[in-house]
Amino acid sequence: MELYNRTIQELGNMLASRQVSSVELLQAVLDRITAVEGTVQAYLTLDAEGARHQAENADRLLAKGEGGMLCGIPLSLKDVLCTKGLRTTCGSKILEPFVPPYNATVVEKIKDAGAVILGKVSMDEFAMGSSNENCAFSVPRNPWRTDCVCGGSSGGSAASVAAGEAVASIGSDTGGSIRQPASHCGVVGLKPTYGRVSRYGLVAYASSLDQLGPITRNVADNALLLQVMAGHDQRDSTSVDRPVPHYGSAVESGVKGLRLGLPKEYFAKGLAPEVEAAVRQAIEVLRGAGAEIVTVSLPHTEYCVAAYYIIASAEASSNLARFDGVRYGHRAQEGDTLQAMYSATRSQGFGDEVKRRIIIGTYALSSGYYDAYYKKASQVRSLIIDDYQQAFATCDVLVSAVAPTPAWRLGEMVDDPLSMYLSDILTISTNLAGLPGMSVPCGFSSTGLPIGLQLQGAHFQEERLFAVARVVERELGLDLSQPAGLTGLGGGR
Repeated sequence: MELYNRTIQELGNMLASRQVSSVELLQAVLDRITAVEGTVQAYLTLDAEGARHQAENADRLLAKGEGGMLCGIPLSLKDVLCTKGLRTTCGSKILEPFVPPYNATVVEKIKDAGAVILGKVSMDEFAMGSSNENCAFSVPRNPWRTDCVCGGSSGGSAASVAAGEAVASIGSDTGGSIRQPASHCGVVGLKPTYGRVSRYGLVAYASSLDQLGPITRNVADNALLLQVMAGHDQRDSTSVDRPVPHYGSAVESGVKGLRLGLPKEYFAKGLAPEVEAAVRQAIEVLRGAGAEIVTVSLPHTEYCVAAYYIIASAEASSNLARFDGVRYGHRAQEGDTLQAMYSATRSQGFGDEVKRRIIIGTYALSSGYYDAYYKKASQVRSLIIDDYQQAFATCDVLVSAVAPTPAWRLGEMVDDPLSMYLSDILTISTNLAGLPGMSVPCGFSSTGLPIGLQLQGAHFQEERLFAVARVVERELGLDLSQPAGLTGLGGGR
């Protein structure tokens, strides 16, 4: 197997035993990027020179028997994380020239663990989108079918891992933005419990919903990367001061005795037959491994899309007010008054989807409409949280599809934002409730596109998700190492 297709754990063992050096591993991944990036278009900023310096330092540490859990492992980062000295654009023209003066906490943690940061990957502008087609610079392609979307908003992260352009990646999830692209690209993605991972240095979209998480090739790597990322951070007031368990020990604990709930609202009209078939096959695998399957109800599911887009857009309106051309980022040259400069800067710098959500959010928060929209959406959010509490009183983990359909063709829904929003109907309630959610591959469509199984757990129950996901991964034994859309493209060792 090529080096760029191996897991963190495999490569960690090879690096520790000196079967391969970090510089050699990096070169294999860079060669792969050279071979496929023209097709995949995952990267917005590739820092090959900086990565080489990091790899050389990793080799020095490894030679002394030192180095952290990720020492020498090449990772990509969603371009929503602040990286000192390395451009951070959030996929937006308004931040095109922005180079942060500090690192996000998660970036600090993975650097302290010895990771080699390859660069920043594509995303929907300010994480607003479900297909990664809203990026101002490049639209990544799905490695399994390059005429299809890779999902969003962490599409570049999922595509870079699936294509072998990074061993793993870090994405962010506000309404499914890790899980949905992971499902579409055939990789493993986790949105941790809100507060489990620090948001310091994460450029905010919707502060009560955003959470960072790992995107990897397998479940064990996902647990390892979360181990590095998780933990309390005094610089983030929403970070929870709670001990971090050893996630790796939970991966092989199995599902015997666990009660898995099937939300009946998630198996309703609109779920593609081949998606439902793949999900039900995985459910039978879990039943055969000793899990008990029960039916549960999340009765307010039908309101979650409306509630989510009001809350998220309102918070986006507030958070994005800081991008005004005064302190950093793009500044329009037009305008002879401050107000005119603001208007020109934001009109030029923001794309259509970001403008749409700012307008929706500003309207929802405006005088006379706050109670009718934002307050009402917040009340619905409370009802959704209550639904989950009742469901978890009767089961341990919820099981469903990640998305109603496999990945769709590029451009197919660009002019239909409502249909695009509805593609997140199975993921957004997880964020509204602050729960952990995970996508693990469970099959393929008739056209060869990956399908993901979604697992949702109670707060801080990520270990259960890893255990269930590992059984699915092991028993189904899907071969996800050679995406069909990149057949014939080589590179690396």
